[in-house]
Amino acid sequence: MKITIVGKNIEVTPALDMAIRDKLGKLDRFFAPETEVHVTLSVQKERQKIEVTIPVKGSIIRSEQESNDMYVSLDLVEEVIERQLKKYKNRIVDKHQAGGSFKQDFLNRDYSENDEIRIVRTKQFDMKPMYPEDACVQMELLGHSFYVFCNAETEAINVVYKRKGGTYGLIEPEIG
Repeated sequence: MKITIVGKNIEVTPALDMAIRDKLGKLDRFFAPETEVHVTLSVQKERQKIEVTIPVKGSIIRSEQESNDMYVSLDLVEEVIERQLKKYKNRIVDKHQAGGSFKQDFLNRDYSENDEIRIVRTKQFDMKPMYPEDACVQMELLGHSFYVFCNAETEAINVVYKRKGGTYGLIEPEIG
């Protein structure tokens, strides 16, 4: 794996660099040697945050963890990514997808079915067209962190979501 480490508001010390490479190096057994891993470290107030992004064919494996200690955040992010990989592996094999970024022995190994994604509830609701700002208001009224709606301007299904810092985001499909 090719690991790229970037620090925001934090100096990436040799000890921290080595700890990251050692911990994420354990994931090496899952990936082909040319797989790129992007690591971003940041500090805001007392919170030590680490973000790890691994682009794989057709998807992204990503984890973001924060705590009062960067080494604790690193342990957490490694655990989450390993769990995600085992779930992702089951989907690759189930759908007979090409696992180009993964080692063959990882794809051949069986993992517990308990890690499989299960949909336990389905909801249906009327969708009247509305503007994104109105969807944000509706989301706030419901107390949710996201809201699916039909955009009155584009007539496409959109999602608004609450971001950190009290701002909002809008997800629109690319139509083309």
